[in-house]
Amino acid sequence: MKRILREIISTSLYLLLVLCLSYLFITFVGQRTEVQGSSMEATLSNADQLIVDKISYRFHDPKRFDIIVFPFRYEEKTYFIKRVIGLPGETVQIDETGTIFINGEVLEESYGREIIRNPGLAAEPITLGEDEYFVLGDNRNNSRDSRDPAVDKIKRSEIVGRAFIRIYPFSKFGILKHQ
Repeated sequence: MKRILREIISTSLYLLLVLCLSYLFITFVGQRTEVQGSSMEATLSNADQLIVDKISYRFHDPKRFDIIVFPFRYEEKTYFIKRVIGLPGETVQIDETGTIFINGEVLEESYGREIIRNPGLAAEPITLGEDEYFVLGDNRNNSRDSRDPAVDKIKRSEIVGRAFIRIYPFSKFGILKHQ
């Protein structure tokens, strides 16, 4: 009887340890998320499963072209996945031809799937605060991003983490390239 009781206690402690470690991992290190929609095509597709790195931004700030995850302000348990275009203190503008300007200089990038047809809020220069980021989806004409008043500028404190690894579909498994 003592042996059975010891086994029950041992197994219970083991399961408690696994649950605690899982909780700590999900809260502080990484979490799984699913891409919903086509706003990040061709980099990420609808239903892609990702692991979000929640720890690296505790040691450094997001960089231009990082793919970040943040909550949508107006819908609980909804997260957006977008690419960082503008950094704190910069001025972002998109002209009528779809060209992106950072501090008056053309941004050289190749992530946009097509020419931007609607500059939205960025038709006028947007100056970012010291803790604000301007984000765009790679599928620029099919993305709710910083050009949309519902998304607008993203505060540093809102960023959950950086999209790190695609775990599904298995044919596309691997670390995501940001730069």
